[in-house]
Amino acid sequence: MKTEDHSDVVVYFDNQYVPLRDAKVSILTHALHYGTGVFDGIRGYWDERQEQLFLVRPMEHFRRWKANSGILRIGIAPDASELCAIAVELIRRNRFHSHVYVRPLAYKSAERIGVNPDDRDAFSVIVVPFGDYLDSRRGLHAGVVSWRRIEDNAIPGRAKICGSYVNSALAGDEARRNGFDEAIFLTEAGHVAEGATCNIFLVRGGKLVTPPGSENILEGITRNCVMELAHNELHMEVVERPVDRSELYLADEIFFTGTAVELAPVTQVDHRAVGSGAIGPVAAELRFLYLEATRGHLANYRHWLLPAYDLAPAEAAEPERVMAGAGDGDLWGV
Repeated sequence: MKTEDHSDVVVYFDNQYVPLRDAKVSILTHALHYGTGVFDGIRGYWDERQEQLFLVRPMEHFRRWKANSGILRIGIAPDASELCAIAVELIRRNRFHSHVYVRPLAYKSAERIGVNPDDRDAFSVIVVPFGDYLDSRRGLHAGVVSWRRIEDNAIPGRAKICGSYVNSALAGDEARRNGFDEAIFLTEAGHVAEGATCNIFLVRGGKLVTPPGSENILEGITRNCVMELAHNELHMEVVERPVDRSELYLADEIFFTGTAVELAPVTQVDHRAVGSGAIGPVAAELRFLYLEATRGHLANYRHWLLPAYDLAPAEAAEPERVMAGAGDGDLWGV
């Protein structure tokens, strides 16, 4: 991805709305030295037809972020509804009419040397324009890397802890230096875990197979969306079970899912073709359904979405009610 100048973007920092250029922390900040922060990521999609920007399952994302932050004993005072309102306000203040990415970040903010954390916490919320994370239109080439997925008893992978993403950075760097688009992690036991920044699915024998939470994966919200779409729309059986490395070479289809990567088909693993070597029908259909759902085009999934524009102030402050009632009236325009 190309680097863009976001210095004029308004962000939420130190309990106020400020330009990104003014949102600064000390180089002595505990989280910078020791990785003691927790982040999340939320996609927002601009739909030109409806002139609306939809945040995808922001309540679930913010609840997960708050819960994960608790693993590091980082306290975040606003509840999920209040955090949704902050994200909507940032979209409005920046007048975004494009796809966006919301990045909440909670961190230990003490300015000192010493690994033991204290109770000095801070958080910020950033929204920036965001396009494709990986160009998967023709399918990705993935490779199993030598680095192993971190174990839950070392650093919980399900928590999106900042320090744990060194694991992903090392894996992603190795994969790209070896000519791949994305990495595939194995666990210490040799089972398939996930990609460097995404969950993984296989199609085998007409079933959709994905590693369970016990394989040190991130319990992805996009993963959950895709499982729901596969069950409801394609009437596929979805199986969560351990996956052996060799199954990657026998699968009919493979694809990644994640907030950033969306649904990204994989057409080669370790220089071996997946299935026919082309994007498979299940991945193609699920990607289409996911993109339609996240843009407000599928009535059955409007409860996933929080619209950012044309809400009264009281509605913007009650995102859970708005999302639960989505599809009623003229708000959706479909």
